[in-house]
Amino acid sequence: MLNSIITVLAWALIPVGLLTFVDDLLLRPRRRLAALPNAPVDPNWLKTAYTVLPVLAIAGLIKLLRSEYLDFGLALVLVTLVGGVVWALDVFVLRRVRARDAAARGQQAAAVPEPASVDYARSMVPVIVVVLVLRSFLFEPFRIPSDSMMPTLQDGDFILVNKFAYGLRLPVTNTKILSIGEPKRGEVFVFRFPPDPRVNYVKRVVGVPGDRVQVKDDQLIINGEPIALRPVGRYNDGCYENMQLSRETLGEHEHDVLSCRSPYGIVGPPLPGCNRRLDRGYVCGDTPPDGEPDSGDNERFSEMAIPAGYYLAVGDNRDNSDDGRRWGLVPEKNLVGRARFIWLNLDLQRSGGPDWGRIGRRIE
Repeated sequence: MLNSIITVLAWALIPVGLLTFVDDLLLRPRRRLAALPNAPVDPNWLKTAYTVLPVLAIAGLIKLLRSEYLDFGLALVLVTLVGGVVWALDVFVLRRVRARDAAARGQQAAAVPEPASVDYARSMVPVIVVVLVLRSFLFEPFRIPSDSMMPTLQDGDFILVNKFAYGLRLPVTNTKILSIGEPKRGEVFVFRFPPDPRVNYVKRVVGVPGDRVQVKDDQLIINGEPIALRPVGRYNDGCYENMQLSRETLGEHEHDVLSCRSPYGIVGPPLPGCNRRLDRGYVCGDTPPDGEPDSGDNERFSEMAIPAGYYLAVGDNRDNSDDGRRWGLVPEKNLVGRARFIWLNLDLQRSGGPDWGRIGRRIE
């Protein structure tokens, strides 16, 4: 219900925002001048529009933060261009028009205040340019939208990504302009989803150029050597039950992995103890007899050779991750950056509020 309300309010921001923007820039100054020496009176419907605008803006911001498809780099570029055009239009045209209209009524130019939209543009454009540079070349925030990297990352985590770890790239086009480094085995990285580059994915690098990788019974086998999964115990959080929690060392990174050795899968009906509004639950059944394939095994993916310029990405939640075992390799041109740490945890689907203990946690 809350998501639906936020979506409706966010869409309402478009017409209301355009209406108030045009009015503030072009029409409101004339009303103010005509009302002098009295205060201007806005029509009731315009008063309503200006009153609800902040609420709609907050809803739009929430929608942007939760979006999987929005290109924030493109959005920042567009906002910078629009703000720059408004600022320049006021300097070279509108300011003179206001002064001329004021003089025609025997008033000083200062009698008509500068439109709020111009003030915002002049104040915000330099800030947005700085944010665009920092986000494009240094660090960028991302929201985790799924369980595929549990327990390392959870749905609702906001992470900070090092953008220059894999080279400097231009915003929007993602074209590399300076090579600095390449992904290393075991790192958690963000990339543009190969089947749909509008979407950013976060997974773990398990295969680098020159590797031969196999995933069998949720265990990685790299260049013929099985990567040890050291059992820690059973994982139960109300939404997942009876999952195997193990420790894995991959390259220089030691991390936890969730798995379930079962040919039947783990998806079931919603669990009553789950504190998230999920339409399903995840339960690991009994260990199958020897010879039965695990549900995460893929015959097509018996072993994959990683060519130059490509990487294999797999989730830490081995039985609930849409990753390279299904859709293939990540090309170098799709790289975004290396995940560094969690700076916020906020999942509107989870009862009990944010998990404060996750904030500031380093991503290994």
